Amino acid sequence: MVSPFRIEVPDAVLVDLRERLARTRWPAQLDDAGWDYGTELSYLQELCAYWEHEFDWRAAEARLNEWPQFETEIDGEHMHFIHARSPHPEAFPLIVTHGWPGSVVEFLEILGPLTDPPAHGGDAADAFHVVCPSMPGYGWSGPTHQQGWDIRRVAEANAQLMAELGYERYGAQGGDWGAIATTLTGIVDPEHAIGLHLNMVVAGPPSGDGVNPMEGLSEAEVAALGDMNHFREEETGYQAIQGTKPQTLGYGLTDSPAGLAGWIVEKFRTWSDCGGDVESSFTKDQLLTNITAYWVTNTIASSVRLYCESQRSRRFGPAPEYVDVPTGAAIFPKELYRPPRAWAEAAFNIVQWSEMPRGGHFAAMEEPDLLVDDVRSFFRLVR
Repeated sequence: MVSPFRIEVPDAVLVDLRERLARTRWPAQLDDAGWDYGTELSYLQELCAYWEHEFDWRAAEARLNEWPQFETEIDGEHMHFIHARSPHPEAFPLIVTHGWPGSVVEFLEILGPLTDPPAHGGDAADAFHVVCPSMPGYGWSGPTHQQGWDIRRVAEANAQLMAELGYERYGAQGGDWGAIATTLTGIVDPEHAIGLHLNMVVAGPPSGDGVNPMEGLSEAEVAALGDMNHFREEETGYQAIQGTKPQTLGYGLTDSPAGLAGWIVEKFRTWSDCGGDVESSFTKDQLLTNITAYWVTNTIASSVRLYCESQRSRRFGPAPEYVDVPTGAAIFPKELYRPPRAWAEAAFNIVQWSEMPRGGHFAAMEEPDLLVDDVRSFFRLVR
């Protein structure tokens, strides 16, 4: 049963957070190491000092609570979601799914333009009723308690949520894990999910007799494959530990807010189009609202279990079959995975392919206007 929900973090949790930040035991750092070995010490100290003394969680909490929130139970687990209904009668239902290390906080900049386009310089014909679930194990959905919550099960939960809300036809959008969940929604619920929009496309090389996956690729596409190989070789250590021993990792990240911030902010810097300056893409308040969402819900350990469960079920990566649901792809230049268009078209029914001028992995936070415009243009084709 769907019930109203409101974020209300107890004062004692925030007091404890500040006390832990004040007692942080900092590691040494090599001279002139910068970010080469991971999160840079002086920046993390600056961020945590701001977290302790200046960051206003109550203001962030109030902003989140401006959007109607609800909770329900799906497949034996608690599920929290924002359900922002449009004031426009012809609005189309859209479920938007976050990834790791993100949360529903990522979507604060796009909810207004998607639900009420005229108030943001757009057309009412592009309006959406927007559903943003906290994935099971993340944020206010709370820690999962059952084994087996891989990414396909997340997609099935999303489809069940939309059915529970009474939406017989809907669109789905996502990046990171949300992109994979969106892709799998097109497989598990093609009767109702009539369009998919991805800001991260996961597609491997086409296979078959006589197929040369490199044939006909542009220089830019070959360079993008080089970036993907670099990411796999140099930037996937987090996947190895999260995909094999998430519980072991969870103790330190659950106990130390500085450790949690260091683990997450490095991804926002490395995966965004920030040129090495994370605060050129995100404010401290944006970064800390997202990090605090993990801290106050005590869900970092359960969030990273998604990697382990999905690797164990062999559902970590491209979809297992061709996705026939019409799909729009927004390709941001600093995204982790930027497959050639031909590879994507071998895996998806691509009807819109947009190469963006700027932006990275966290599109809804980095470049909300670009993302919203592309979502609108894609769903005009299918809604």
